[in-house]
Amino acid sequence: MAMNGTITTWFDDKGFGFIKDENGDNRYFHVIKVANPDLIKKDAAVTFEPTTNTKGLSAYAVKVIPESKYIYIAGERLKITSIKSFLVYSEEVPADTHIDKENTVLSIGLLMNSIRPKSETKPDAMRTLKKLAITTFQGTTLTFTEDEIDVDAMMKQLQNLK
Repeated sequence: MAMNGTITTWFDDKGFGFIKDENGDNRYFHVIKVANPDLIKKDAAVTFEPTTNTKGLSAYAVKVIPESKYIYIAGERLKITSIKSFLVYSEEVPADTHIDKENTVLSIGLLMNSIRPKSETKPDAMRTLKKLAITTFQGTTLTFTEDEIDVDAMMKQLQNLK
């Protein structure tokens, strides 16, 4: 079972260091057991496979998690580590949802819709709109619609991050 941890000590000259695992235990690791050794540094987040050697707890198959983990959705920059959960759902919306002319901040999705030839819709017709909701550890929920983003492609991207 892979575990998460943080590099607490790193002896560059000796090629080994210690990881504090999710239980608060210190584990020895050696540079040869690290998939991306160029990213090793103190306080870096890692995933690893726990094991024990003659000296005690140790770690192998260590992967340092790169810092630059941001995802861009419809122009929003989200830190991947701040994403708590995400889900896709569908909502019935009026088919002739008009763009609020007062509201000058238009997303590209809305602009594209206003360019797309409108099919003749009955005044009370509804359409199903696919939405992606992302909840962060800070407690905010961001919602994107398929008018703004490719929901399925975004879901794939999010699933690959976990």
